[in-house]
Amino acid sequence: MVVREKFHGDLKILREKLLEIGRLAEVALNKSVEALQTKNVDLALEIIDSDIEVDQLEEEINDLAILLIAKQQPVAIDLRRIIVAIKIASDIERMADFAVNIAKSSIRIGKEELIKPLEHVQKMHTIATEMLELSLKAYHEEDLVLAKKVAEMDDEVDALYGTTIKDLLSLAKEKQEAINQITQLLFVARYLERMADHTTNVAESIFYLVKGKRYDLND
Repeated sequence: MVVREKFHGDLKILREKLLEIGRLAEVALNKSVEALQTKNVDLALEIIDSDIEVDQLEEEINDLAILLIAKQQPVAIDLRRIIVAIKIASDIERMADFAVNIAKSSIRIGKEELIKPLEHVQKMHTIATEMLELSLKAYHEEDLVLAKKVAEMDDEVDALYGTTIKDLLSLAKEKQEAINQITQLLFVARYLERMADHTTNVAESIFYLVKGKRYDLND
């Protein structure tokens, strides 16, 4: 009985670490877009430096998950909880990497005046942030309705991404002198689109956790 209680205690720690890595990724995402909009190089550097926390936490999650599998040999739902924790941690770590990439693009743009208001980029950021928040809530509560909503929101990001790319490529023809900034903004839009994709992966992992089978929510 004591061993079982310890096991469930460790599963709780695993869940808490996963929610924490999600929180760190969300902070990095918000700061990266803020750094871009405000041309704040110091904030961008802070995001790059703090990425080590996310990497360390992912490592802790993986180590604890492997230890639980090796020592407890869990089956069924408990095994799925551990496997899903590893998968979600990997997706969230990639999201944090994309936030770092946005920060780097912000640094490359530097203090240049932005060639256009970043309305679509801001909308993509807003939706991606909401997707991440909802996915973490869905994971914590094992809520498939929320997980499905997350996947549906990915379509909005994809549509905004398409519009943003068209706008920026059109601008590139008119403003050759701003090609560096346009290139970086194209990258930023791509990073946000990929973040949304990884959040959809999290939603798919939640479906696997609850249902025990894999669903493709990108269709």
